[in-house]
Amino acid sequence: MNTRTERLSASAPADAGLIAGLIRRFISICTHIPNTLLAFVARFSIAAVFWKSGETKIQGFAVDIVNREFTLGWPRLSDSVVDLFRDEYHLPLVPPEIAATLAATAEHLFPVLILLGLATRLSALALLGMTMTIQLFVYPDAYPTHGTWAAVLLYLMVRGPGKLSLDHWIARRCE
Repeated sequence: MNTRTERLSASAPADAGLIAGLIRRFISICTHIPNTLLAFVARFSIAAVFWKSGETKIQGFAVDIVNREFTLGWPRLSDSVVDLFRDEYHLPLVPPEIAATLAATAEHLFPVLILLGLATRLSALALLGMTMTIQLFVYPDAYPTHGTWAAVLLYLMVRGPGKLSLDHWIARRCE
């Protein structure tokens, strides 16, 4: 055996041990990320997705956190949103006027509840139902996006909103 081969085989177990140790350490660090942080990021992110969608459906009410703008008028459905539900979305069994109103309401109510951590699991279930409806009847090819939304919503349903939530505060007060 030549010297180079002997050196490689002699150092291989040490390198493998170092890599395995780094992997174990990384996994250990990941397991210590608190559920409260994960839940807060999940709540904020999914609420923003649905809120922004809801804002496209109404006129007279807008909140722009980045530019610190707040406009309040009597909210009403945008002129084109009912046409969108009639011409593009084609939901079965629900008239476009009712579907548009329900969608706009849900996309404003449930994100606020999720962001506050109030009725989080129920709100996540409602938005999951909306996500599944969109996936099945409106945009069936958008499963990568809807799958991501579903994963976040399922996480909130299973693990809850975390300690930075009204749900947690209420639960502690009722003990």
